[in-house]
Parts: sequence; structure tokens; C-alpha cells
Amino acid sequence: MTSSTPHTPGRDSTFSIGGEFRVARLGFGAMRLATGPGPEREGAVAVARRAVELGVTLIDTAHLYGWGANEELLAEALYPYPDDLLITTKVGVTRSGPEGWAYDARPESLREQVEQGLRRLRTERIGLLQLHRIDPKVPLVEQVGALGVLQREGKIGHIGLSEVTTEQLAEARQTAEIASVQNRYNLFDRDYEPVMEACEAGGIAFLPWRPVAAETDPGQAAVLAAVAGELGATVPQVLLAWLLARSPVVLPIPGTGSLAHLEENLAAADLRLTDSQRQLLDRTALPA
Repeated sequence: MTSSTPHTPGRDSTFSIGGEFRVARLGFGAMRLATGPGPEREGAVAVARRAVELGVTLIDTAHLYGWGANEELLAEALYPYPDDLLITTKVGVTRSGPEGWAYDARPESLREQVEQGLRRLRTERIGLLQLHRIDPKVPLVEQVGALGVLQREGKIGHIGLSEVTTEQLAEARQTAEIASVQNRYNLFDRDYEPVMEACEAGGIAFLPWRPVAAETDPGQAAVLAAVAGELGATVPQVLLAWLLARSPVVLPIPGTGSLAHLEENLAAADLRLTDSQRQLLDRTALPA
């Protein structure tokens, strides 16, 4: 199947990550969950638990999100984890001041961050561990190789990458089996279309971050509103439905801190775009 071939998703549509974790294709990104004390934290815990109740089996977090606080929140909300739940986290960056971050994918740093993630998530094995960014100061073979060592030690199950080119993906696959790629991708931002196609060809999960993006001109807004009206849906639901129909390897991970917004997002799995609607959306979002 090529990415230009329409794919009919559904609430029961699943994908097997690494041949081990069969997850519902519409996941949840935990980045927006509040991690501070008080009512906001209680609300965040409720959102995480409701996501699982609604059938989410893939939750994405990262060491970068609150420097581990997001991982700790998910453990507080969901541990002991359901057998079918995959929580994936990311490593490879470090704090560089109060608000900043910097690349750090040296093998010793990756090991330390994985150890911290295991502790915070209260688990002995991270099912899917993603390299948050490729460190330009460290050879890619060393970064992926370090994760391979941790994989062989049983600390991580499968290796993923984030924000990579097709060339970087191909190079990484020479060192280890790559189970997922998490790149920025949505209806209006398809710079990584070749990476998505490479994932499709290789049976690799493609997790688009920022899956819901605003239209850039009134014409696009009008088309989206028209399609949403035809489906009795919201515009964000249409954008998620487009991603689910794009390829069977696409696993969107929309994030929110709102229960209502969570339920709205997950309802997108039930939408069915017609061929004409999908083609209209494709044309509308392409550069002039």
C-alpha cells in the first residue's frame, strides 16, 4: 500500500509496534498534562485515566516533559499498568538552564536517562524507547548502538527515533531494528512525507506529533468547515481522521489536558472520510 492509497480506519484499527505491542492507532500525547500540585494535577490524573478507559493503549511522554515529572504523573495515574498499555518515553536531551534544553545523546547520558525513566515509570522495561533528537555531536551509530545495548540488557523493548530524515532512518536501521518514528506531520505540514512513506514500506510505526494544526488561509478554513459539517464533526476530528486514513502505519498522538477535548479527539476514530472528501483535503492543503 502506498501513502496515496486511501485507508479506512476505525475504532478497532490497530498496529503492532515491533511485532510485540498491538495498540489502538489513535493514541494520547501526555505533554500537556499539568504536573504541579493541586487541582490541576488531579485533573491531569483524571485525563490520563479516562484515556485508558476510552481504549487508548499508546501513551507518549518524554524525559523532556517536566524533566521526568510527566513520567511520574503517568505512573501515579496508571500504575499498575494494564497489560495492553504501552507507555513510550523519549531520551537524548538535557536541561540547559531554567527553560532551555540541549542535545545530549552520549551513550553514558542515554543510559542514565533510561535508568531515570525506569524509576519514574516504576517499571523494569520500557516497551518503546525513542531517541528524542539525534545529537549532532555524537555519531548516530553510537547513539543507536547505546540503545541497542540497553535493549539487549532488557531495559528497553524496542527502539524509536524522532525528527529524523529518511537518510538518518536508513543509517539507524543498519545498527538496530527501528520500531517507530515520531516526526512533525499533519494535513498542513507534510515535509516529512518521505519519512512516513519509508516507515510504511518498512512496517515501522509513524507517530505524527502536532497532528492537529490550524489552517493557514480562509480558503482552507472554509474547506475544513464544509467537510466537518458534512460529517457532523469538529475540525480537529477531521484533521485526525485524515491522518488515520493516510496510512495504516500512522498513529496520531493528540494531546490535551481537558476531558472534553480528550473525548472529542478519540471520537475521530469513528469518522469515515469519503474518497472525495479526502481528495479535497489533500488538494486544499498542498502548496499553491
